[in-house]
Amino acid sequence: MVRSGGADLVGHITKRHVGKIAVAVVLGLVAAAAGLAQPVFIGKLIDTVALGGELVWPIVVVLALFAAEAVLTSLQAYAMGRVGESIVYRARTTLVARVLGADYRAFSRHRIGDLTSRIVADTAMLRVSLSQSLASIVVDATMVLGGLVLMFLIDPLLLGITLGCLAVASVVSLLLARRLKTVAARQRTIMGDFSADLQRAIGALATVKACGAEEFERERIGALASAARRSGIKVSALSALLSPAMGIGLQISLAIVIVTGMSRVATGTLSAASLTAFIMYLFYLVSPLVTLFMAIGQLQQGRGAVGRINELADIEQEVPVRAPLRAMETATVPGVQLDEVRYEGVDFFHDDTQALHGVSFVAPGRGLTAVVGPSGSGKTTLLQLLMRFYAVDAGRITLGGQDIDTIPLPVLRTLVGYVQQESPTLRGTIAENLRYGHVRASDSEIQRVLVLSGLEPVVRRLPKGLDTELGEGGAGLSGGERQRLAIARTLLRKPSVLLLDEATSNLDSESELLLRRSITEIAKECTVISVAHRLSTVVDADRIVVLDAGRVQAVGTHEALLRDSPLYRRLTAIQLGDPSGPDVPAQPGNPVSGSLCGSLPVGQGGS
Repeated sequence: MVRSGGADLVGHITKRHVGKIAVAVVLGLVAAAAGLAQPVFIGKLIDTVALGGELVWPIVVVLALFAAEAVLTSLQAYAMGRVGESIVYRARTTLVARVLGADYRAFSRHRIGDLTSRIVADTAMLRVSLSQSLASIVVDATMVLGGLVLMFLIDPLLLGITLGCLAVASVVSLLLARRLKTVAARQRTIMGDFSADLQRAIGALATVKACGAEEFERERIGALASAARRSGIKVSALSALLSPAMGIGLQISLAIVIVTGMSRVATGTLSAASLTAFIMYLFYLVSPLVTLFMAIGQLQQGRGAVGRINELADIEQEVPVRAPLRAMETATVPGVQLDEVRYEGVDFFHDDTQALHGVSFVAPGRGLTAVVGPSGSGKTTLLQLLMRFYAVDAGRITLGGQDIDTIPLPVLRTLVGYVQQESPTLRGTIAENLRYGHVRASDSEIQRVLVLSGLEPVVRRLPKGLDTELGEGGAGLSGGERQRLAIARTLLRKPSVLLLDEATSNLDSESELLLRRSITEIAKECTVISVAHRLSTVVDADRIVVLDAGRVQAVGTHEALLRDSPLYRRLTAIQLGDPSGPDVPAQPGNPVSGSLCGSLPVGQGGS
């Protein structure tokens, strides 16, 4: 495993857009300057009116400032919008690449719904927090500071009154913004939990209905929705308080400034034009001050999302080549079959539990090797190690005499095809499902794999044939037909080794017989390693590996194992009623007790 190097993904992406952000900020600053100049020229216009001077040019200047501010503000908003969308796009595509390239062990620690929430919802926060909020803070802060400087030049006393009122409001707003950051981070976590549990329930809807668990799921997911609602209300409340906190301070300062200023105008210590300009600046401060503290609040909300995004970006990645290539392994070794698989003293730990103990056996090329044993014995783990979903803790696995750790992952997974017990079928046509990952496959190649997998008669009787649309999860095909479709899809890549993880578990007797014949034909072209759910499917295997509690108990043909392996005889007697097996009932704690099916992924009690 390697780290992705994306510990500060958001910072890295933002740096790439600094130039565009700077352009947008400059546009905003020029717009702010046009806005700050307006009260000055309006004050001069008032003086011109009082003195009876020419009004045309002062009016033209004021209108030009109005127009410049409007145009530049619009351009700035558009520029920041584009930057925001670019940041979100880059973050989402990078996260998708990180997840797809993640080490399988690291990936399994995350819930699918939470991953989706981070990629979709959390990245959406970047649009506001990193682009719009950052630019708004810079522009609005500049406008506020500029306004305060000009207000000081007009009348320091009135400015002192204004700052006194605004200081209290600013402290309150900053405290609210800090609290908002904490509450918003909590809300993002709750939404991730809600999304994960919702996706889990929807994905297993048939099981939910079959178990009559609708009410249970409604209550459980409803509780998460309620928590999300309460958290969302807190965020809304704190966000809503930011604007009034500044608004009240401005209103109070405005009232005091008007009263104080009018009294000074009456005594002649301040001109009416200066008081008008000062009040206009005070009004001008309303919008940027409110926007400034709202932007700070949005930035605080976004920091929680940034943390979750960076955490996902740092997920461990698969290593393309785990071990350095040795000179002898880079060349073709004469006489060694490219599809021969060897397990040599393989140990594997899942967390603190040892799942495999010194496993050693050979799967010869161009033949069928079956792996049988009770549930939890490590059968599926063997296949996942060959696919390098996980790394062996001791020993090694070789393909054609070459350690699989020295084979680049894309090459290894081209040489080795894997059909899971529940292989996913995608929404789309049968042809699109077959060509998934191999879009350039020819019609003749497709026809070949349809025949090999036994799917050709199924496709032939469908009205639209290969163009038949399948629903979500392969709706439109039976479980056995979906499994044959998965096998055909894998065969289209022409692997040297085909791994079948309980491929017959969903088949009826007739479909099982057809698939057995198909596997026999496939085994003439490549190595087939099949984890067997039904022992009836492997009696004709060239080699059978009996696995129990992560250890190889015996290796041989069906006849030899019936003679030499007590465990295999017992398994056969349970499933086939073989009279040669002992009539011994399964005892509690006996590794043979229980079904041979029901294998789950590593770490979830499976084989």
